[in-house]
Amino acid sequence: MGSIVATLIAATPYLFYLYESVPDVKKWNTFLFIYESNYYESVFVLAWTLTGKLIPLILLFIWFFTCKHWWYHVLLVPISMYVYQIFTTISDDLKYVDSNQLIYLIPIMAVIVPSVYLIRARIFNKINEANKSLEELEEEFKISPKNFWGKIKEYF
Repeated sequence: MGSIVATLIAATPYLFYLYESVPDVKKWNTFLFIYESNYYESVFVLAWTLTGKLIPLILLFIWFFTCKHWWYHVLLVPISMYVYQIFTTISDDLKYVDSNQLIYLIPIMAVIVPSVYLIRARIFNKINEANKSLEELEEEFKISPKNFWGKIKEYF
C-alpha cells in the first residue's frame, strides 16, 4: 500500500499536466461525451482549472488517510473547500470559481475546529495530571483502524 501511495505522490506533476491533452476548443467531442464550456469558452482552460484543484485534493486525501496525529481532522476543512471549488467549477461554467466558499465552509469549521481544540485541551490536561510524554498521549487519543477501508468506515 505504501508503494502505491508513494507512486501516486511521485506522479502528481505528471497528473497535473494531463490538461495539456485537452484541445483548446469551446465544444469538445469525444467518443464518450460532448462537453461545451460556456463560461470559460475553452475546455482547455476548464481542464487546467480542474487539475489545479484535483491534484491538491488528492494529496490532501492521502495526507488525511495516512496522518497519525490527533489533529488530522482539521484537514477536512481544506478538503471540503477543494471539493466545493470543483463542484462550482463544473456547474455549467456559470459562476465565478472561489466565490463565497467561506459561507459554505462555516458549518464544517464550526464542528471541526472546536472538536480539535477540545482534544488539544484534553491532551494538555492529561499532561498536567500525568507523567506521560506528548507522544504517549497522542497514541492514547489516536483512533487508527487497521486498514484503508476501516478508516473510511470510521467517517460514514
